[in-house]
Amino acid sequence: MVTQHCSSALSAPAVPTAYPMAKPGYGKRSAPGQQARTRDDFALLPTRERYVAGFVDHLPDGAVMSIKQLAKQLPLYGQQAISTALNALSVAGHLRRVRCAVGAGDEMRWAFRTFWSRTARDNEWWTTYLATEAAARTAAPAERPAASVPPAPAPAAVPQQRTAPEATPDPATEPEKPAPATTPTAPAARPAAPSPAYLALAELGRKDIRLALSADDCAALEPHAAAWLARGVTTDYLIAALTAGLPAQVDCPPRFVRRRLTDKISPQLPDGPASPGTPAPRLLMECTDCGRPGQPEALPDGLCRPCRAAHSAGGRPPSPDPTEIAAVKAHMTNLRGLLKAP
Repeated sequence: MVTQHCSSALSAPAVPTAYPMAKPGYGKRSAPGQQARTRDDFALLPTRERYVAGFVDHLPDGAVMSIKQLAKQLPLYGQQAISTALNALSVAGHLRRVRCAVGAGDEMRWAFRTFWSRTARDNEWWTTYLATEAAARTAAPAERPAASVPPAPAPAAVPQQRTAPEATPDPATEPEKPAPATTPTAPAARPAAPSPAYLALAELGRKDIRLALSADDCAALEPHAAAWLARGVTTDYLIAALTAGLPAQVDCPPRFVRRRLTDKISPQLPDGPASPGTPAPRLLMECTDCGRPGQPEALPDGLCRPCRAAHSAGGRPPSPDPTEIAAVKAHMTNLRGLLKAP
């Protein structure tokens, strides 16, 4: 049993044929220039990271890369262990998580991708590669969302509806009409529609029950969320930034959301129209651990400063070897048997 985890080829289970694929444009994306696959790939990594890396390496491009889905396919480890392993693989230079701006104008959305390299790369290589990828995306025509359809041709202008002309009454023959008893009142004004910031906050609870907010909470936090939208981000981006990397339990959702709205707000862009030669950024790296977005050079090892400090300080305990887990379970079973003996 010990030899099953001595190499990536033996440790990771085979990718099932029914493994789910992400929507077009999302999921895993293989980096170029990788070395050929061998049995010694990831040999220098710890057991858990070698196990996860061997599985991810065999996933096809476009496969779902969420922690929840990976944990479902890798029975030896739970979601927290998979998350920690992905952080370690990011530090080792095998993956980077990014957000790509897709589309333009009202149709722009963020596509989330995980770039994967079997060959470990340093920070300089990733920064250069992602900058080249961003430049290529900026130069290419704007992508249309996969689910959208070509716009229909604009219909001809419809003239304002008019009623048929009425015959002019003859004052001599037309009987005098009595005045109406009451003057009709104007219809009551409808309440204003919820703002995009309010709707985004209300959507948080549907995305993750840990961030469920009441109507009063949404109203109180609406100005903070509106400040994000005023800086040019979309509601999809706002929701993703608030729900990324949540802790296992959120004791006070309003206070947690308020803190994230304050701490993770995007930088203020200078006022005035951008110069014609300066396109909007179309690719951002995100922290592999908490999902905080930023430029590649600001996230060395694929981690933001707080997460990188926690990783360097060994904030999380090292993963136990599966053989050690099996030995402990066998020992406990033996102790229980001794306690039951007469």
